[in-house]
Amino acid sequence: MPFFDQAASFQEHWEGIAKHLDDVLDNGKFSHGAKVAELEERLADWTGARHAVAVNSGTDALVLLLRAAGLEPGDEVVVPAFSFIATASSVVLAGGVPVFADIEERGHGLDPRAAEAAVTARTRMIMPVHLFDRMADLRGLGAVARRHGLTIVEDSAEAIGMRMDGVHAGLHGAGGVLSFFPAKTLGGIGDGGAVLTDDESVAETARMLCHHGRGGRTLDNFPGISNATVVPGRNSKMDDVQAAVLQAKLTGLDAAIARRAGLAARYDARLSGVPGVLDVPGSLPPPPGSDRVSYVHLLRVEDRDALAAHLAARGIETEVYYPVPLHLQPCFAHLGHRPGDFPRAEKACAEALAVPLYPDLPDEHVDRVCDEIERFYTGTPR
Repeated sequence: MPFFDQAASFQEHWEGIAKHLDDVLDNGKFSHGAKVAELEERLADWTGARHAVAVNSGTDALVLLLRAAGLEPGDEVVVPAFSFIATASSVVLAGGVPVFADIEERGHGLDPRAAEAAVTARTRMIMPVHLFDRMADLRGLGAVARRHGLTIVEDSAEAIGMRMDGVHAGLHGAGGVLSFFPAKTLGGIGDGGAVLTDDESVAETARMLCHHGRGGRTLDNFPGISNATVVPGRNSKMDDVQAAVLQAKLTGLDAAIARRAGLAARYDARLSGVPGVLDVPGSLPPPPGSDRVSYVHLLRVEDRDALAAHLAARGIETEVYYPVPLHLQPCFAHLGHRPGDFPRAEKACAEALAVPLYPDLPDEHVDRVCDEIERFYTGTPR
C-alpha cells in the first residue's frame, strides 16, 4: 500500500487535463503563458484572494513572498522549530535570519507565547505554518505581531481549503503561499506553487521577482518596456503544462477535500483509544473560527520507528514528519542550538508518523492500516 497514489484521480480528470493540454499545444507558449494566467484567476476566485501569482514551487513562493513583503538582509523571522526545511531555508534564501520558537503543547503550530519570547530588536516578521490538517493560532500570533509592529507572512503551502473567520489561509497578513507538489491536496504532476495576497504591491513585486525582475503583467501593457528589468529577479515561473493539469484538478478539489475528511474520520474512529496511539488529529479541535482540511493524517505514537518498520514489513508505507527539528538541522548549526532547546518540537519529531491518506485510498485500506497498528500494540485488532 503506497503512502500516496493519484492514478485514479488522474484517470478521473484526464478528459479535462487533455483539453487544457491541447490549449497549451495550440497556443505554443509553454511557460508563463495564458494557461498560467487562467489558473491564477481561478485560484484567486477559489481562495478569495485579490491576487494569485503562480510559480514553479512552494519553496520559491515563500522566498518571493518574503522579499516582496519587505524582508531586508539580516532581518529576523520567527519560525516554528517543527516544520519542513523550506520554512527556514526560504528565510535564508531571501536574505533573512530564521529565529526558532517552539510549537504548541498539542497540535503542531507555532506557539504565540514562544514566538513572542523570540522577538528581538531585529525581528521583522513572524511566519506561522499551517500543518497537516489545521491552521496555526493566527489570532494569538496576530496579537503578538501587532504588539511588536511585525509583519505576518504565512507558510500556507499545505493549507489550500483552510479558512479562519471566513478568510482563506495565506490572507491574514502580507500574504501566503500554496504548494502543488503531487501529494498536496491540490497536486500537479511535478513541483508548482503560488503566492496568495490581497496586497497589490506584494503581488506585483512577486510577479517581477519570479520573472527575472521584469515588469509583470502591469508593465506588459506598455510596449517598449515590457522587457524592462525593474528589480534583480530569478526564474521561478510556472510552466503552462503544470497549470493545465492543476486547472483540470481544481474542478474536483471540493470533492477531494470531502473524501480526505471521510478517510480521516475513519482513521480517528478506529484508532482513538488504542494503547500506544498517543493522539489522533480529530481529538484536537482546530483553532477558534477555523476549519479542518486533512492533507496529512499524522498520528502521535509510542515506539514510532518500530511501528513504522512493522507496517513496512506488511507492505504499508508511512512517512515521518519530521525526523529532525529545524533547530538541529546541520545547515543551522551556526545558530548554536542544542537538543532540549525546543522540547515540544523535539517530542513531535520522535512521535509523529503519517499514514496513507489520499482521495484514491479505499476504505478497506484504512481498515487494514488500523488493524496492523492495533495488532502491533495489542496483539489483535479490535
